[in-house]
Amino acid sequence: MNKKGLVTALFLMAVVLVFACLPKANHNGLSATRHVVVEEQGIQFIEENWSKALQEAKKQKKLIFIDAYTSWCGPCKMLKRNTFPDKVAGEFFNKNFINIALDMEKGDGLTVAQRYGVRAYPTLIITDAAGNILTLSEGYINPAQLIEFGKYGLSKK
Repeated sequence: MNKKGLVTALFLMAVVLVFACLPKANHNGLSATRHVVVEEQGIQFIEENWSKALQEAKKQKKLIFIDAYTSWCGPCKMLKRNTFPDKVAGEFFNKNFINIALDMEKGDGLTVAQRYGVRAYPTLIITDAAGNILTLSEGYINPAQLIEFGKYGLSKK
C-alpha cells in the first residue's frame, strides 16, 4: 500500500472513531445523556421486583402503582414515551406511590398478572401496601388522565 493510501485509510478510521464516540441523538434532537436527565423528571419505577415494592410500600406507608406491560405492546411503549416521563405526573406519583413496572410475561409479572387477572395491556393498577387492589385502568392514558387515575386511587385508600 502506498503512503497516500495509508494516510487516507488512517484518516477515515479516525473520522469513524470520532463519530462512533459522539452521543446519539434521540427523536427530539437531544443527546442521549440529556434524555436520561429528562426521564428522571418523570415517574421513577422499581423494575421487576414485586416483593421490594410491597416492602417499600409498607415501610413508607404508600399505595403501589403498577405498570403492567408487555414488551410487544404499542400502547405500553406510548405510556413509557409520552406519559411516564411527564414532570407533573412524575412529581405526583413519586410523592404518593411506590411505582413498579412489571413485564407480565416474565418473572414477578407472571404472578402479578395471575393475581389481578390482567388480560389487556397496558393495565395500570393501584393497590394498598398489602397488595389489595383498589382500582385499575386498561389502555393508554395521557399524563393528565394518569394524575386523575392516581387521585381516584388515593381516594380509595
